Amino acid sequence: MDPRTAPSGSPARRVVELACGAPSVHNTQPWLWRVDGNRVDLYADRSRQLLVADPAGRNLLVSCGAALHQARVAAQALGTPADVVLVPDPGDPDHLARLELRRGPRPADAVERLATLARRVTDRRRFTSWPVAEERLALLAASVTTPGVRALPLVDTTTRFRVELLVERARDHQLGDARLAAEQRSWVDRGRGEGVPSASIPEATGHAGAPVGRFTSGAAGPAAARTGLLEGSDGLLALCTDTDEPHAWLATGEALSQLWLAATVDGLSVVPLSQVVEVPSTRGAMRTEVLGGLAHPQVLVRLGWQELGRSQLPRTPRRPVGDVLLP
Repeated sequence: MDPRTAPSGSPARRVVELACGAPSVHNTQPWLWRVDGNRVDLYADRSRQLLVADPAGRNLLVSCGAALHQARVAAQALGTPADVVLVPDPGDPDHLARLELRRGPRPADAVERLATLARRVTDRRRFTSWPVAEERLALLAASVTTPGVRALPLVDTTTRFRVELLVERARDHQLGDARLAAEQRSWVDRGRGEGVPSASIPEATGHAGAPVGRFTSGAAGPAAARTGLLEGSDGLLALCTDTDEPHAWLATGEALSQLWLAATVDGLSVVPLSQVVEVPSTRGAMRTEVLGGLAHPQVLVRLGWQELGRSQLPRTPRRPVGDVLLP
């Protein structure tokens, strides 16, 4: 039987359906899956790579790592925990992982885990002024247990000032790049179950206090970027690794999903600020000036509280599962 037509109630297909709710850069959903009985294989879909913003495929693999983690969570919650092998085929680097589902007990909090997967969203609106306590940031950082990835709370005033300058520098650089702006705009209101709806972009909807963000037209110019992406009440966490290669990027995605789900349980909103890592000069400065040259920055995460509930946010679309399943 062609797995693309497999019954929607099969455990492996249900795992893929839930994994595909993961966050991805520009909602590109750059993954493909193959289902064979109780085996699920994850592949990178290079046709969906952002060639201007992400020529090395860093964000693509971070996105795939997030989907892999959601697949692990879904499999466990459904009572089919997965044994996972990373990069099972050395001859095919885009074959990222193999999950072998086996029967097992459903955890006591299975319903809550599945509900958290469903509630997780990207909320780009300005946060309230209620601060994220350092203790809460420390607990969220401790929730990241992905091997090879560390989550570092950025709470020191001097460190936060440096990070804000680097974020603004990266955004200035990107706002002035016409090719990058065109690539980003091509993923807005794209339809067909992919891309970012303009209704979920605060600066596009006129949301009060919205910062000039990633999807703003380059015509806004660098001066518009001075409105700032960070507030003093925002919580900041940096996900970093000891190495800077594809395996580390995939692991970063798993850690990002782990952190995001923990934040969702706490009622916090999460916005990744990947621009500072996308620009080579600011990525290097982040490593030397903020991390002391001891680790490679992979993702900067902004956390905060929203005044309005997530239920009022438009959901970003997802491709039909049949479109991401390989024969």
